[in-house]
Amino acid sequence: MRDLKSSRRKIIIAIAAAVVLLGGAAFLSLQIKEITVTGNKKYTSEQIVNLLFKDRWDRNAIFCFYKNRFKEHEQIPFVEDYKIVFQSPVKVEVIVYEKSVVGYVSYMGSYMYFDKDGIIVESSSGQLPGTPKIVGLEYGHIALHQPLPVENSRIFDQILTLTQLLSTHGIAVDQIQYDSKGNATLVMGSIRVYLGSNDQMNGKVSELKDQMPVLSGLKGILYLDTYDEAKTVTSYRFVKDK
Repeated sequence: MRDLKSSRRKIIIAIAAAVVLLGGAAFLSLQIKEITVTGNKKYTSEQIVNLLFKDRWDRNAIFCFYKNRFKEHEQIPFVEDYKIVFQSPVKVEVIVYEKSVVGYVSYMGSYMYFDKDGIIVESSSGQLPGTPKIVGLEYGHIALHQPLPVENSRIFDQILTLTQLLSTHGIAVDQIQYDSKGNATLVMGSIRVYLGSNDQMNGKVSELKDQMPVLSGLKGILYLDTYDEAKTVTSYRFVKDK
């Protein structure tokens, strides 16, 4: 009787060990083979994959699921958060939620990026491609996640309007300069474009788009502040650099 019980115990232990070994083998072998990335504009899909799936363990389906659900997410500059969705045990989708950024200012050797409301959302030692530098604003001490302390907060509405129009028309600029009256000047390599006030900005940017082929290779400043949508014909001044 004792031998029978001992044999049963050994069989149960052997079965349990086999289950553990098989489970371990399955755990180690279940690797994510396909990763798609959506919602990313500031990073390429390859960059996101390299940041989140650094080694073989990160590509293990079970470990990835556990890490995504119960561990703190990776901190990625200009990314608010991300979500990993399993479409199958070996296929996942990474959904990226990027921070809203309209421009940046230089402050104490760093680039301080702000959103449409003027809130500083990111501090970085590197420049984000496609995001214009905003100069001419007067401000005091800058703190992360706090509003950029300018005297006239309405300037951020003007910055948002202008950057959205530039993006819509596919116009890349290096800087947007504002004077004390809120007049805007674009810096585009060797060309400067004086837009003036925020009035009729849609028409001004549209005219700039039309003038860009003519400006190619030139150095100087184009004055578009005289644009008037009520006039059928408007002349603009271009002053070449000496």
